[in-house]
Amino acid sequence: MSFVTRLRWFFQWRWGSYALAIGLMAAVSLLTTIPPKMIGNTIDHIRSGDLTASGLSQTVVLLVGLSLLLYVMVYVWITTLFGNAALIEKVLRGRLMAHLTRMTPSFFQRNSTGQLMALATNDVLAIGQTSGYGVMTLVNTLVGASVVIVTMISLISFKLMLAALVPLPFLALVIGKLGKKVRSRFLEAQASFGKMNDHALESISGIRVIRSYVQENHDLDAFDSVTSDVMNKNKRVSILNALFQPLISLIVGVSYSIGIGYGSYLVFHDQITLGQLISFNIYLGMLIWPMISFGEFINVLQRGSASADRLETALMQQADLHDAEKPVALEVPASIEMKKLTFTYPTANYPSLLGVSFRLERGQTLGIVGKTGSGKSTLLKQLLRQYPVDREKLFLSDVPVEHIALDRMKRWVAYVPQEHLLLSKSIRDNIALGKPDATPGEIARAVEMASFTQDVALMPEGLNTIVGENGVMLSGGQKQRLAIARALLVDSEILLLDDALSAVDARTESRILHNIRKERDGRTTLIATHRLSAVSHANWILVLDEGRIVEEGTHDELMLFGGWYKEQWERQQMEASLED
Repeated sequence: MSFVTRLRWFFQWRWGSYALAIGLMAAVSLLTTIPPKMIGNTIDHIRSGDLTASGLSQTVVLLVGLSLLLYVMVYVWITTLFGNAALIEKVLRGRLMAHLTRMTPSFFQRNSTGQLMALATNDVLAIGQTSGYGVMTLVNTLVGASVVIVTMISLISFKLMLAALVPLPFLALVIGKLGKKVRSRFLEAQASFGKMNDHALESISGIRVIRSYVQENHDLDAFDSVTSDVMNKNKRVSILNALFQPLISLIVGVSYSIGIGYGSYLVFHDQITLGQLISFNIYLGMLIWPMISFGEFINVLQRGSASADRLETALMQQADLHDAEKPVALEVPASIEMKKLTFTYPTANYPSLLGVSFRLERGQTLGIVGKTGSGKSTLLKQLLRQYPVDREKLFLSDVPVEHIALDRMKRWVAYVPQEHLLLSKSIRDNIALGKPDATPGEIARAVEMASFTQDVALMPEGLNTIVGENGVMLSGGQKQRLAIARALLVDSEILLLDDALSAVDARTESRILHNIRKERDGRTTLIATHRLSAVSHANWILVLDEGRIVEEGTHDELMLFGGWYKEQWERQQMEASLED
């Protein structure tokens, strides 16, 4: 059974609680066979006329005491069993989240956000139901039915029991076929649910763009089509689920008919007593729930197995990057060097960087400029170690990066991307993301260096102002400066600014760059930008075009060279003078 195999670690871990729950369920099944026998004996005593008041009172007291005992036992096994179901949901969600935090961007290119959300919600819930409700139905089917059948054979009549259970093989055959169809249809429904999540996320995050193009109705129609597909596929699952109950009821009805008909024949021929016939029919009624449990078990198992397969597939995917077996210990990155580095994204057909080489000493600043799509952001991302690079192409302190621990590299680097991710928390919490224990003075200093002090002062609650989902209440320039303050707070060895000043004016840019040069003296900075004034102070400037370095040098050297850099600089200076 694939479900048990995949979750063997959990069942081994919680075997004690599962053993307790299953043991109590088996004991409950055994004890529930006592009342029908007592009722049958009482009826036989009534028919023979030898029932006494004390005997009846004793029977009633025993039945009440047994009911109370069963109540306590059922309460214990329910809380134990379904407590395990809640626990496995918590553990699996934690494992999935931990796995996602270790994955590189290529993983998220292969798996959409909607599908990952479906894994964390519907699929984990289905696994929890199987490990709780599924175990309950399985035990009820095997133990409950076995106990009742053995009791019917030993206390009533083997022939009557055999005749009444003739329809059961047909039940097992049909439910087995239905179970396979439920699995395939449930997988389709889960996939469509993931697509619906994707559409909802895109619509909500892009609502302002949708409104600006007056596409609300079109988006609603598209979402209605997606939700209709989800509804139809879930309907197909529900149709199969709905067949289980009528089928079981039909089989039970046939069994009852056989039991009453053939049982009456045996009573008339004095092969069993009337009390035994009544007890038998009570036992037959007790088989209804195990029969229902069998159908429910197949249904829940197929759903749980399908979800476990989907979750296992996601968890089995490995990150593209791994630490070296014996990483080299470095205190600080004394230099950064690329040697003819060529890089191609996993899903791309052509390289984004081609033969890039440069060397940057600690404390220097590197400027990276070029046309849109020339590879500026890609070059910076090589230092984030999000994608694997060719061996001995990227070096820190003359050590290949593949020999340096990933965690150590991450501690060295602070990154301000083009697209800023802000949490729906306060400005203070967003700035302190990389250093949660930062003091108020350190946060204030980072805000000042990012030239964000005046903006914070105008906020309704200052640093305690909630920025909304992804900083919806902030302007583009405010988002950039908040992200810069967040990066400056950690005071990293390497600072990467990926077009991080595009939304601020020239004067604010000048103040921020002045603060960075002053405060980060002796630390390395790499700046990718379209605005050349942001890198005119850099120790070395690379001009990229289609992933290649077409010009490089200091600002003065590039101006003398008279190429793209000089032409772009003069154009931008003219535009700035016209704006002034």
